[in-house]
Amino acid sequence: MLSVLIWLPILGAALIALLPKSIPTERIRLAALLVAGFTFVWNIFLLVKFDITTPGMQFLENIPWNETLGLSYQLGTDGLSILMLVLNSLLTWIAIYSSAKQTERPRLFYSLVLFVSGGVAGAFAAQNLLLFFLFYELELIPFYLLISIWGGEKRAYAAIKFLIYTAVSGALILAAFLGMVWLTGASSFAYDTLTTQTLSSTLQVILLAGIILGFGIKIPLVPFHTWLPDAYVEASAPIAILLGGVLAKLGTYGILRFGMGLFPEAWATLAPTLAIWGAASAIYGALAAIAQKDIKRMVAFSSIGHMGYVLLAAAASTPLALVGAVSQMVSHGIILAILFHLVGVVETKVGTRELDKLNGLMSPIRGLPVISALLVLSGMASAGIPGMTGFIAEFIVFQGSFSVFPIQTILCVVATGLTAVYFVILLNRTCFGKLDNNLAYYPKVFWSEKIPAFILAGLIIFLGVQPTWLVRWSEPTTTAMVATIPAIEVGARSVSAAGRSPERGVSEWLVASD
Repeated sequence: MLSVLIWLPILGAALIALLPKSIPTERIRLAALLVAGFTFVWNIFLLVKFDITTPGMQFLENIPWNETLGLSYQLGTDGLSILMLVLNSLLTWIAIYSSAKQTERPRLFYSLVLFVSGGVAGAFAAQNLLLFFLFYELELIPFYLLISIWGGEKRAYAAIKFLIYTAVSGALILAAFLGMVWLTGASSFAYDTLTTQTLSSTLQVILLAGIILGFGIKIPLVPFHTWLPDAYVEASAPIAILLGGVLAKLGTYGILRFGMGLFPEAWATLAPTLAIWGAASAIYGALAAIAQKDIKRMVAFSSIGHMGYVLLAAAASTPLALVGAVSQMVSHGIILAILFHLVGVVETKVGTRELDKLNGLMSPIRGLPVISALLVLSGMASAGIPGMTGFIAEFIVFQGSFSVFPIQTILCVVATGLTAVYFVILLNRTCFGKLDNNLAYYPKVFWSEKIPAFILAGLIIFLGVQPTWLVRWSEPTTTAMVATIPAIEVGARSVSAAGRSPERGVSEWLVASD
């Protein structure tokens, strides 16, 4: 059942690439939308069939491939990955729909987007470490081409930088995976086999450090973040949606799945360092965003800060914090997607992304009032205003992390306050004030251009009002993961697994909080 999520987009990409050149761009785009739409519907079908009471893997598939290498086509999903699969298929459809109707070289463009979708789905579903690595690297060249061909003025530089950083990330991850198998003497790269293997504490820390550094580049965390602003800014809006909304989640997912999952003892050792790293990334991302004059670059730096919250929650390793980490990954993907879409619309209609040149977009006659209103809503969601999914995800992260890392959590709360600062700057300069009379009227924004933003805005509000719809999928899995992690030493304190376990379930806690 999971194979459909992988091979349907890839086969669709192959068929679109083979279409005759005489077919109009609009029909090629429609074909890509149908493939992405059916993939999303199938994903929702799996979500409905998913048993939320089971912490283990579901929809398992296992086909022997190369026993000599220990490689098998082994798929499965649990509470940690099911929502990531849904997010991937949703944002793929959004990216295709929001692309320009007269995109140059449409067959190649839509083929690459669908190919990326299939590769990312394979990475989220892979239960063999070598298979995961193959899917993880599968998106490297397509994204390079998507940035270098359809990107902005400095697209070549941004694409090369993305390629180099991602290649280094893959090398570190592969080295850690190979080291895990060689040092344990395991006969397979199967995830469930490797979780039962034992290593010395020193070797665990070394291998875990490699995994964290590799996935830390992909997230990215400070100081490995320098590829992100260039790639996000130079990529077209649809590709920026996939880069920030989907690709970055492979990094946080990988740290949780292969870092915490394979090395629980070493994870407890490195947890205090990871919490500091997460807090530092959150503060840096917020301060860097405040300093930007380009609204797309501002949104890009905000992504660094919000990913720091996920690392803090993962380091705390409480059931509440880990549910918050998964919720933050989903929430951040949705919010970042609507922000990049709206920034793309503003750039298309106004012709600039510079804060010093934008003003008065809220004008009901000559401005972009609906787009401005949606931008205000998106900024409020990113800043963690109650009633939206950004608030509930961050609240769960902070509530679950404070008992273990109070200082780091407070720093992340400060970063949330700084988020409000730079979004107030953005909204005040772009949406309000008087329009320059010399600019006359901006081009009309058609309803078809607003549909992606309306869909994402609806999800932001719905999941903010009904957070149990977000947390219920991951709670059993994350609770089971916490049980494997020993006591975390924080200064003179020792926080045991029992001390990190809640007296009641996360869903019950949310209801009680309401």
